[in-house]
Amino acid sequence: MANFQSAVIAIVSVTVVLGILIFVHEWGHFVAAKLSGIRVDVFSFGFGPRIFGVKRGDTDYRLSALPFGGYVRMAGDNPVEERTGADYEFLSKPRWVRMIIAMAGPAMNILLAFFIFWGIFWLVGLPSEPYLRQPAQVAAIPQNGAGASGIQPGDQIVAVNGAKTGTWGKVFTQLKDVLPGQSINLSVDRAGEQRTLTAKMPPASSTLYPVIGYPPEPAITDEIGIGTPAEKAGMKPGDKVFAMNGKPVATWEQLTEGVRGSDGHAIQFSVQRDGKDLNFNITPVQGMGVDGNMVWQVGVLPRIQADFERQQFIPAGKEAALQTTLGMGQILQVLKGLFTGRVKLGQLSTVVGIARESGRAAKRGPMDLLWLMAVISLNLGLLNMLPIPILDGGHLLLLAIEGTLRRDLSIAVKERFVQVGLVFLLGIFAFVMYSDIFKLIQYH
Repeated sequence: MANFQSAVIAIVSVTVVLGILIFVHEWGHFVAAKLSGIRVDVFSFGFGPRIFGVKRGDTDYRLSALPFGGYVRMAGDNPVEERTGADYEFLSKPRWVRMIIAMAGPAMNILLAFFIFWGIFWLVGLPSEPYLRQPAQVAAIPQNGAGASGIQPGDQIVAVNGAKTGTWGKVFTQLKDVLPGQSINLSVDRAGEQRTLTAKMPPASSTLYPVIGYPPEPAITDEIGIGTPAEKAGMKPGDKVFAMNGKPVATWEQLTEGVRGSDGHAIQFSVQRDGKDLNFNITPVQGMGVDGNMVWQVGVLPRIQADFERQQFIPAGKEAALQTTLGMGQILQVLKGLFTGRVKLGQLSTVVGIARESGRAAKRGPMDLLWLMAVISLNLGLLNMLPIPILDGGHLLLLAIEGTLRRDLSIAVKERFVQVGLVFLLGIFAFVMYSDIFKLIQYH
């Protein structure tokens, strides 16, 4: 029964998410076409047979049977159909106008993600972890690079460069403007004794943890990736990791450090679940980290026990722009990894994987589902700009080629262009769909 309910939630969630995102995408094309003076014959929510609709002006606004997204049919947009040559036809417009219409769909997806982030930060707030408001007491120190400042577990950082730091949040605030290579003076309380520690600010590409130690972030799992080593071994959301290979683990950063430094060797995870101690032997695999570099991973994400700090309207917009930019950067790193071979196609997801993640997000609450919607919207926007036929980026490529040649390509060439792109995308989709389904079979 529980599996049936999960399946229903996943199906409904992915229908809503993808339906809205594709509809917004098509709405971008629709608005750009209207503003360009092109007659739009059909604007449909969904595909397939028309259920009902209304006609306003020249446009039939309809609801179709299949709710996954929608489409826009413009006058004179099919080169194989007879055209009148009227100014309101799509193919009568200059190429630069048609390029704007092609880009409008992906642009709307990126804007949607930005506005979702903006709304979350303004109405709900930025996630802020509770430890940031706690006294800056060091929970553990890194194994690699330990001793950069001489800090030890149990030390409480009370000042940075003479400025008092009563909490972890103030420690990070004081350090954010210190340039790499500059000296840092840490005043710490060690068992009631005041000490001053000196170190240099690490490079921008490194973390601060060798200097200030690890803050108290419990190593509690939240998401377990589909088909990952952790899922195959039997780990579940909510497991608290307290040891790895017999060594105590006090923070999530220690877990990350242990996995990334494993060199692919099996690790024994000791976890607490419902008052019981369990052990799992997990062999990490290589995957792309958030910075685009390949790292050892087991497929778990930390539970963020975050509070939310509401932002004023303008600061929330700035944070949303930053989040949108960061998200786009991560997607571009994945795309780069696909072309360089650092990311495998099997690591991607089709509607099957998206449905499962949507179902999980829906169970956690509307904010998580909205956040996932924003992330998928960014993906949809950027992936549609790839220069692959039948995608918007393919249309842009074709228009650019015609603009360079200063003439239209023949219908036969355009048809072959689309056929090649369709076969290419269907091949990728089939492979990734197989991978998604295989992961689900392994999971169950």
